Amino acid sequence: MLLLHRTNAACAVARRVCSVRHLNDDTIGCASDAIPLCLHPSFITMPVPPSLSLTDLQAAIAHLTLRDAGLAAIVDAHGAPPMWDRPSGFATMTQIILEQQVSLQSAATLYARTALALGEVTPNNAIACGLDGLRMIGLTRQKASYVVALAEQTASGMLPLQQLHCYTDDAAAALLTRVPGIGPWSASIYLLMVLKRPDIWPPGDLALHKALQKLYRLASPPQSATAVQLALQWSPFRAVAARILWHGYLQDRAALPRTVRVRSLPTR
Repeated sequence: MLLLHRTNAACAVARRVCSVRHLNDDTIGCASDAIPLCLHPSFITMPVPPSLSLTDLQAAIAHLTLRDAGLAAIVDAHGAPPMWDRPSGFATMTQIILEQQVSLQSAATLYARTALALGEVTPNNAIACGLDGLRMIGLTRQKASYVVALAEQTASGMLPLQQLHCYTDDAAAALLTRVPGIGPWSASIYLLMVLKRPDIWPPGDLALHKALQKLYRLASPPQSATAVQLALQWSPFRAVAARILWHGYLQDRAALPRTVRVRSLPTR
């Protein structure tokens, strides 16, 4: 029987190792810093969780399904979930912002329109487009302001998106959530899908709540705090459990008559 842990030698071979610097609150995001924030001398070196490889994902699925009959039933019925990984950077974080509180299809349409208007989804192009320009594309005033804030903090170095892999889960999430419009759910999705951290649970995720409702035969979807507590049993592979639950939810949704399908993406 294979027992997995973060230090498991078989998984560690496929994992990158890097160190993290944790910046003090009074200096974090200083735009005048000429060096990358994760290399700032005032950081404290800390271990960084490994990123999931495909081999790690498969091993973690085996680990979870061996111990949880509910997750095993989902995998037996629908197969293993995909990695659902995304590239790092500003474009992906912009897309995650656009996905807040709307369907996948609506978010994809709006992102495609944004990409077409900007030419390339970069911080400088978003800043040049500005709030009014983004509003003309079709973004709400609120989401347009979020994208501009993200662009400004990324361009200034306050948010080191390309260096987030150097940070612990908590430090990376703290940096992300300092940006207006990036809440715990959005930050968790970035950590889970971009950084591929193994022990992330997106709080407030409607799809996961509906999956938990079915898994435990609850009368209604659990509240976020309850879902977080339920997910603790799957640590240190909560992100893998989330993938299994999403996979089952989406497969069940696809089998529903079109007239009764529900939104596929959670709220922020």
